[in-house]
Amino acid sequence: MEYENTLAKDISGAGGNTALDASCKRLLANRSILAWILKDCVEEYRNCDIQDIAEKYIESEPQIAEVAVTPDETNASIRGISNEDVTLTEGTVTYDIRFMATAPVSGELIQLIINIEAQNDFYPGYPLIKRGIYYCSRMISAQYGTEFTQSRYGDIKKVYSIWVCARPPKNRENSITSYSLTERNIVGNVKEPIQNYDLMTAVMICLGSVKDENSSSVLNLLEVLLSSKMQPEKKKQILQEDFNIKMTETLNEEVSVMCNLSKGIKEDGIAEGMEKGMVLAIQNLMDKLKMTAEQAMETMDISKEEYPKYKELLKQSVPKA
Repeated sequence: MEYENTLAKDISGAGGNTALDASCKRLLANRSILAWILKDCVEEYRNCDIQDIAEKYIESEPQIAEVAVTPDETNASIRGISNEDVTLTEGTVTYDIRFMATAPVSGELIQLIINIEAQNDFYPGYPLIKRGIYYCSRMISAQYGTEFTQSRYGDIKKVYSIWVCARPPKNRENSITSYSLTERNIVGNVKEPIQNYDLMTAVMICLGSVKDENSSSVLNLLEVLLSSKMQPEKKKQILQEDFNIKMTETLNEEVSVMCNLSKGIKEDGIAEGMEKGMVLAIQNLMDKLKMTAEQAMETMDISKEEYPKYKELLKQSVPKA
């Protein structure tokens, strides 16, 4: 039997229910996977080679973050910073993945602080992008006392918060969108050096059933990686042949993560069936009692935060003429 390293074992584990949760977390934090995410989502790496990102730019000094799922394997995280921010007034924020990286900009290396989050529910009761911006803000303010002190604001590192959304609304599937600070002249025409204000970017990666050959590479990669339907051996084959990700021990760098993505993968079929049932019930109330969609959802005691989701599902359920 051919030897399988940690990444290969993680993929095998993701094919079954028992190790699914831990395996999905570890897979998303793998250095080679992170390199693909950074390549497509972080402007500073747009022209970099994938291998260089994984081996040269992601900080490599390891720290032990948690006990490995497999007892005889070491679960080493990427060096840099704690996965928690704590304040007396706001409590603790736990990041799925957070690490430091260097990036080549204008002939010199700059440091970045990068956070990656896995999100199952695109409608958690608030605009998800606001949470991403909040995480960026926390990563900026948390640098005081570590990256800069007193009034040395010039030492602040740029931060990224990148969100992998497994089940986005239909209109956001197969998309990558970034939100950042920009300069806009209201009066006059001035030009501030971009590095003085371009300090935070939130990115939404919204997955879907990628079939388009022109889709971003990372969308295809993550769809394969996190699929609950594809067989493990098929995943390994695609990762190696299509993305040049070798199943070697050099990919054994892992980071401690806490996310709900794996739960969404396990519950995908159940949730889809429940949503279809709810849409059918809403449609019946609209047809038989002449209710509006809002009245039907209110009658069914559906949370108002979920109205946009069911409205979109109702549109999709209308048969084409």
